[in-house]
Amino acid sequence: MQTQRSPQSGSTGRPGPDVPRSWRRFAGARGNAGLTSLVGSILLVLLAVEGATILRIQQLLSVHIFVGMLLLGPVALKLASTGYRFVRYYGRNEEYVRLGPPAPLMRFLVAPVLVLSTLTLFASGIALLAVPQRGTVFLLHKASFIVWAGAMTLHVLTYALRAGRNILSDFSARRSDGWIYRVALAALAIVAGTITAIATYPLADPWFHHLGR
Repeated sequence: MQTQRSPQSGSTGRPGPDVPRSWRRFAGARGNAGLTSLVGSILLVLLAVEGATILRIQQLLSVHIFVGMLLLGPVALKLASTGYRFVRYYGRNEEYVRLGPPAPLMRFLVAPVLVLSTLTLFASGIALLAVPQRGTVFLLHKASFIVWAGAMTLHVLTYALRAGRNILSDFSARRSDGWIYRVALAALAIVAGTITAIATYPLADPWFHHLGR
């Protein structure tokens, strides 16, 4: 998702006046922050449900697998929105530079660990669903969860208040251009995740049979 430059846009990468205002609001720094915060709040709820299933994994394995696959949609959108900000900031886009970088600890330590552990956690989960086993991949799934849980805790503690303010600001001005696009994208991510969960759920049968034995 990239904005198009016009002759009037200059070297900063900001959309020129020929670009619709709704697109500027949607793709700009403010819109990106609103989308990231909205998807983050959705993920927080879904991840809380997923985490609760771990406490009674044998009884709630079906929920664990279904919600885990559903999470793929919102997680992909969250990675895309934060990745877009990363590219625009280091591309020296004036609007994103004005927001400033994340705190050094978050930028250089927590964020890389969180992204890598997230990718490992979900990739190993998908692999376990495709080829049920309790070998190396299973151990990798458990280990990546431990790392991910620590990084995610720091991430939530750092950004929860800011995300809440962004969401309140966005919804209080919901008649502004771009708001409907952000809500639609978040809804689309949930729908895509739900379809993925429904389509892949039959692959979990071997795990249920194992529990039965």
